[in-house]
Amino acid sequence: MIRRFCHSHQKGLTFLEEMKENFIPTTQFQRTILSIGSAAIALLNPHRGDMIACLGEVTGESSLQYMREKMLETNEGAKILAEKPRINSKTVCLRNLLDMPEGTIGNVYANFMKDNNITADSRLPVQFISDPELAYVMQRYREVHDLVHATLYMKTTMLGEVAIKWVEGIQTKLPMCISGGIWGAARLKPKHRQMYIKHYLPWAIKIGNNAKFLQGVYFENRWDQDIDDFHREMNITKLNLH
Repeated sequence: MIRRFCHSHQKGLTFLEEMKENFIPTTQFQRTILSIGSAAIALLNPHRGDMIACLGEVTGESSLQYMREKMLETNEGAKILAEKPRINSKTVCLRNLLDMPEGTIGNVYANFMKDNNITADSRLPVQFISDPELAYVMQRYREVHDLVHATLYMKTTMLGEVAIKWVEGIQTKLPMCISGGIWGAARLKPKHRQMYIKHYLPWAIKIGNNAKFLQGVYFENRWDQDIDDFHREMNITKLNLH
């Protein structure tokens, strides 16, 4: 597999160094207050990514342990944990990926990011998880979120976000994802709610249960893989709205 980087690529801080810089120690009482406060604000304003990130960190420890174990079940997932790769503008050059052949994972991802005006640097660093391995699992979850969107052909609309939250919730067991799927669906307008119940939700449950564990996919080593081959390998079917 081919890795393509920007010519200006420079080696930055290791994940452990970055984690130590960003870590904020908290007591159990403080974590309880953070979970209640962040959940309340996230419900009132789903666009508060910082509150959603905080909620995920202070409520997701057992889920992160589960995700780590799932990653260790495959050589590919274990390699991710050993190497701790990052997905940001320092490690991935979207310009190069846009030049890759149409239908490759790299090209699909780069076009998704371009079409939705998303930057790979938009994911917040982990702050409240003390275990370096679990902190990395959470960071990895955040950084592959857009890749899950792109490879499942889910737009960043509310319908698309809710569907992805169900896929992620079933696969990762993160409370934040499950609650996001429930409350996000409650915010859908009547027309979209019908589409959600008829098409999106059954599809998301099917993918969440049947697809291979997407957090254990080393996407960076698969940029030149054909997306249809990837779907077959991962047991993924596209959403059919007809």
